[in-house]
Amino acid sequence: MATQRSDFKFQTSHFRLGSLLFAICLCDVGMAALRGGCAKIEITPPLGITLIGSKGQPSDAIRDGLFAKAMVLSDGTTTLAVVSADLLYTPLEDITNPVRTLVHERTGIPAKNVMVCATHTHSGPEVFTRSKVPSEGRLEASRIDQSYCRVLVSKIADSVQLAHRNMQDVRIGAAAGSLPEFLFNRRPRTADGQVRMAFTVPEAVAATRRLETDRDGRVHAVFDLPPEETAREFGPIDPTVLAFRMEDPNGRLVGSLVGFGCHPVCIYPFLSTTISADYPGVATHVVEQAEGGTSLFLLGLAGNAVPLRRDAKPCEQLGKALGGEALKRLQTVAASSDVTLRSATKEISLPCKADANTPSFSTEVQVLTLGDIHILGLPGEILVEVGLAIKDKSPVKNLFIVTLANDVVGYVPHRQAYREGGYEPGPATLLAEGAGEILVEQALALLSEISKPQNAGGAE
Repeated sequence: MATQRSDFKFQTSHFRLGSLLFAICLCDVGMAALRGGCAKIEITPPLGITLIGSKGQPSDAIRDGLFAKAMVLSDGTTTLAVVSADLLYTPLEDITNPVRTLVHERTGIPAKNVMVCATHTHSGPEVFTRSKVPSEGRLEASRIDQSYCRVLVSKIADSVQLAHRNMQDVRIGAAAGSLPEFLFNRRPRTADGQVRMAFTVPEAVAATRRLETDRDGRVHAVFDLPPEETAREFGPIDPTVLAFRMEDPNGRLVGSLVGFGCHPVCIYPFLSTTISADYPGVATHVVEQAEGGTSLFLLGLAGNAVPLRRDAKPCEQLGKALGGEALKRLQTVAASSDVTLRSATKEISLPCKADANTPSFSTEVQVLTLGDIHILGLPGEILVEVGLAIKDKSPVKNLFIVTLANDVVGYVPHRQAYREGGYEPGPATLLAEGAGEILVEQALALLSEISKPQNAGGAE
């Protein structure tokens, strides 16, 4: 494979992006001081509640608590909020819109300025009907703890309300790191172009892992398979680590965003009845313990990216490595208070397969602009290839993609995946072939819209 690439934006398409730093410093004469705040609320369910991965069994242990964490920023004209909750999903109808309504009532922040993200832990509570994903293995609505659901929505909104109340003068900045050592693409292809899923690899195979960069600049984790195994080509990963810093005027960390694209499935299914935030909980705890403040995890391109190793110890190792990479980058961020904030949302329609109960799903894409960094929120579990297609054609630099933001529509594969077969385009999604390309097109249109010069006018 080739090892050169000359055109990269805010993405780790190979190792060298680990050294890429950028400061947020978009000036606006006469702009009010930048203000920001963070807060977190515990949302750990009571023991006995059914977990996503417990196959209907009641939870009986808590490895680590679950939290809803919020970051609020205001430039005096626009106020934005990002919420990260230790849940598998945050469906638009069940969680995101109710949270947005409460946030607007309590703080005045417009709904379109609030991004509600799930960390995608598979060791969290079953709390939604998941109407936009296949019903196989779904818990019946009558068995969902509705009292916990009501409290959950209120608590997520509480985190934003408290962050809004805690606002103070701040500076922000961001850096990009890389952590390719801990993940791989679980959709390897055989010579005939068909996918043979590899949710895990044996320890002996995992030990042979190495990294290669193809001629398009894509990083691949590849393995030496035993001679008796059919040769398979492993697909790309996106090892980008987002390290976003919000500090007070004295340089103390108030809050941080840590972004990474790998399925949080270290604990699941080994401790299937144990509540856990998985590796994102470890990573953010590392940052909070070392630097202080509140650290929020944002899931990157994780649709077909999984941990190299699983279980409790690998969970700690991955979490500590991610937290360490984020801490490393946070130390060199050049922060600024001279920043303009913007937001935009776009309602979109994605086509469904012929055997679905509806011809299409209505959902949304969202962009939050913090100076010269752009956070693109996409619904569903986005395959790496779909997200990288957006990054390749993005009209903006310094782009980080957050998946499972504001809604869940199942897996969102690229067109070729449907021809290759496998789990994600097959039983794991109701979306029809071509939905991934529509999402790419709509996301790029929204990025183009928000990249245009802002018209003078009232507050957003």
